[in-house]
Amino acid sequence: MTTADHESESGPMQVRGTVLTVRQIDAYYAITIVAPGIAARFKPGQFVAVAVGGPDTSMLLRRAFSIHDVRPDHGGTVEFVFAAGGRGTRWLAERRARDALDLAGPLGRPFPVPRDPVSCLLVGGGYGSAPLFALADRLRERRCSVDFLLGAASGDKVFGALTARRTGRSATITTVDGSLGVRGIVTDMLGQVIHEARTDVIYACGPMPMLRQVTALARRYDIPVQAAVEEAMACGVGVCMTCVLPVIGSDGITRMVRSCVDGPVFRGEQVRWDDVGTIPFDAFGAPGWEPKMRRVPSGGAPGPNRVEAAGGAAGTPHRTDPVRRSGHGS
Repeated sequence: MTTADHESESGPMQVRGTVLTVRQIDAYYAITIVAPGIAARFKPGQFVAVAVGGPDTSMLLRRAFSIHDVRPDHGGTVEFVFAAGGRGTRWLAERRARDALDLAGPLGRPFPVPRDPVSCLLVGGGYGSAPLFALADRLRERRCSVDFLLGAASGDKVFGALTARRTGRSATITTVDGSLGVRGIVTDMLGQVIHEARTDVIYACGPMPMLRQVTALARRYDIPVQAAVEEAMACGVGVCMTCVLPVIGSDGITRMVRSCVDGPVFRGEQVRWDDVGTIPFDAFGAPGWEPKMRRVPSGGAPGPNRVEAAGGAAGTPHRTDPVRRSGHGS
């Protein structure tokens, strides 16, 4: 089999899929689409980019969403979760069974999984927890133990609490208003859960401030974090460069990398969270930049039972795969 043949079987594809169901789940919507090719190629952490508004719409940009689940039904279905907050997502919420949607996927770099059984803590904020459940299934296939730590502003905005309690070894829920679980935010409970679960690796998905805090706290315990970032994207295919963020490569050099094709999963300690939204003065290619020695961040190389890096996102160029895993699209 040639490289081209392999990529055609494993890479992303554009399809016109039939809507199977649209369900409202508390504050969110879940839409299931018949898309066998995407379902067959999917790996946890990847996303789809969906055209919205119909053929005559002025909404030209696709909306990207993490894939929550794939099933063999009807040849292969894909489900994603979203909040109807803007024109595009409100339009999606109004779809009905048998409507057709144009979508591309699976896109992005998936979560890496451990080589050996370890204790995994899955941390989700809001409906950022949606991609963590397919990951949990994959981790259990590797005989890993899975614990959940989920949070949101209120109980209706915590996605997957029941599933987490039913399938996880443990499940801790936090809400800012105290309407479900413990009052507070996920990072308030992170240290306690790490101790009780004897966590070896953390997988996290949710708002960027949450990912920043999770990574900072995990470093105190020398625990690696695999973070699926939520950066605003316009094209989703690595062309427009609107989703770039500063990431430190294995060579110690900071590069501005694209969340959509170099991510969305990055090693948390390699993302310069304090500089997200800016181009640091010492980033490769910045005005006045010149090569110099830079210390690789602590915990750079995972141990034998830890998760490998999510690709060489900051140190190695990747081919540009066609079409943000977001969840917060409009």
